[in-house]
Amino acid sequence: MTKYGFGKTVDMSFDDAIAHVTQALQDEGFGILADIDVAGAMKKKLNQDMPPYRILGACNPPLAHRALESEPSIGLLLPCNVVVRQDEAGAVHVEFMDPNAVLELVNKPEITALASEVRQRLERVMDQMMEHQGQQESMPMPK
Repeated sequence: MTKYGFGKTVDMSFDDAIAHVTQALQDEGFGILADIDVAGAMKKKLNQDMPPYRILGACNPPLAHRALESEPSIGLLLPCNVVVRQDEAGAVHVEFMDPNAVLELVNKPEITALASEVRQRLERVMDQMMEHQGQQESMPMPK
């Protein structure tokens, strides 16, 4: 595990992982504000092939509103990024930005408490992903 994220390797296709993580995020009150197809952009802009890789910008409006009221510049650290990627061997990984690590930069007690709540919700999303498949192996993130 790194200082900035956590995640799991999932036993499902890339498209299924996108669908399941999107639904699990919705179940926790998050919507997807941005969906960046990194592999598609690399192919289009650089003519470079890479395995599927998407960055989902997830936002929980009530929690984001609380954060913005407390610290207006916190938008620089939002939304919560979720990466779904396939490696060269074909394994699919779902990775979550750790809001505790990012929001500690703000150094305000109310933001720290909010980050903890967001982290708990994202952990439940990850747990829900694991319930949809059989593999329970943790995925170490690169340092």
